[in-house]
Amino acid sequence: MAISNDLIKALREKTACGIKDCKNALEECNGDLEKANELLRKKGLADASKKVGKGTTAGKVISYIHAGGQVGVMLEINCETDFVANTDAFQDLGKEICMQICAMNPVAVNINDIPEKILSQERAIYLEQVKDKPAQVQEKIIQGKLEKYYKDNVLLKQTYIKDEALTIEELVKQKIAVTKENITISRFVRFQVGEKA
Repeated sequence: MAISNDLIKALREKTACGIKDCKNALEECNGDLEKANELLRKKGLADASKKVGKGTTAGKVISYIHAGGQVGVMLEINCETDFVANTDAFQDLGKEICMQICAMNPVAVNINDIPEKILSQERAIYLEQVKDKPAQVQEKIIQGKLEKYYKDNVLLKQTYIKDEALTIEELVKQKIAVTKENITISRFVRFQVGEKA
């Protein structure tokens, strides 16, 4: 059964879950909005979305050194309590995110963290690429190229290296559903032998 965008939007408004989660739930429930809502609640995803935004003052600094010792990451990942910070689920998430950073080398945790200088440079490159296009089309093309840049370079927007059906943001939401606490990624540093700071 084809699921309409209107149904997905309605379920998102009800649950605050991600588009993929809503679409999958609706497909599983043959387009029944109430059953899909109930399914997401059973999986804990609807509750996880409500947790986003809660204060995260506990957490861990997790490190990971890739095989061969050529690349390493230090990551600050936060949650609401020390109890959750000490769970295997939380620390495993931190390690998975460290591996993602090693492999994909993002420039920022989220879009708002990208330095303005980098965004300006990207915009200038894209503008040069579309300078021969009509003015009304240029901005749409530039916006599309920026969206692709975000997917490639912003940690939370990146496709999870171990499951292409998930973004890192969706992976974090899944762990929020398990831990029943908000989880945030505060910052990271990636080191690579021979790379200058």
